[in-house]
Amino acid sequence: MISKRRDAMRILIAGIVLGIGLVSFVDAAVGVGAQPVEGAEVILDGSRDMLDEKWTYWEGPRFSSSLPIKWKIVLDPVDEGIAVMSDDPAAAGGKYGTADIVTKKKYRDFRLHVEFLVVKPGGNSGVYLQNRYEIQILDGDKTKHGMGAVINETPAPYHAYNGVGKWNSYDIMFRAARFEEGKLTEKPLVTMFFNGKKVHTNQVINKVWGGANSGIDGGNDNGFGITDTPGGLKLQCEGHEVLYRNVWIREADLKRANTDFEG
Repeated sequence: MISKRRDAMRILIAGIVLGIGLVSFVDAAVGVGAQPVEGAEVILDGSRDMLDEKWTYWEGPRFSSSLPIKWKIVLDPVDEGIAVMSDDPAAAGGKYGTADIVTKKKYRDFRLHVEFLVVKPGGNSGVYLQNRYEIQILDGDKTKHGMGAVINETPAPYHAYNGVGKWNSYDIMFRAARFEEGKLTEKPLVTMFFNGKKVHTNQVINKVWGGANSGIDGGNDNGFGITDTPGGLKLQCEGHEVLYRNVWIREADLKRANTDFEG
C-alpha cells in the first residue's frame, strides 16, 4: 500500500513539474504523418473543397492573383493521396505576396503541424505564423534565411531536412506577442520540431521581416511595429513547386511566456 502511494505521489509530482516547465499535450505527436492532437482542426488535407472552404488569398500590397485560388491539387508523388501545390502564375519569378494563401480564421496562440515537399532543387516557400513570422522553406540554403530557420532569427537547422522529393514536417508551438495598454510587453515565442527533432526552443521573434509585401505589420516601423491583432496561418507562393498536406492546428492560451513542449 505504501509503495502504491509513493508511486502515485511520484506521478503527481512529475505532472506538476511538467505543467510548470513544459506545455504538455498527452496525445502530442510530431514528425511526418503525425495525426491531429485532440481538439485540433485539420485545415489543409489536399482537397479542393477544404482549400476553398478554409483559405483565401492574402490581399497584401502587391497581390495580383484572383479567386478562386489558383494553387493546384496534385497527386502525392510519394504516398497515396493528394496535395496542394504552391505554383500560382502570379508569383512567377519569386514574387512573394502576389499569390500567398492565408486561413480565413485568425489565431493567437496555437500548436501547428505542417507537412511539405520540395519538388525541385532550390524550391522556395514559407510558413507564416499569424501572417507575420516566417518559418522558412528554402532548399539548399543553410543560413539564417534558409530551410527551417525562424527567418533572420536563427541559423537553418538543415541537418534535420529530409531533402528534395521527400515529405518534411514542422511541428510548432507559438505564443503571440503580449501587450498592455497598447504597448508591446512580451515578444512572440516559438518552439519547433523539424521532422521530429527539436530545433528551436522558446525562440524570441524580434520583428516582422521582409517588408510590407511579407505579411501583417511588415511595413510598420521596419517590421518592429507589431500590432495586437490575431492573424491567419499563411503559406507563401514564390512560383515554385512546393507541396503541402496534413496541416492541422489547435488553438491554445499560453498564460506563461513558454512554448516548450514534448514531441
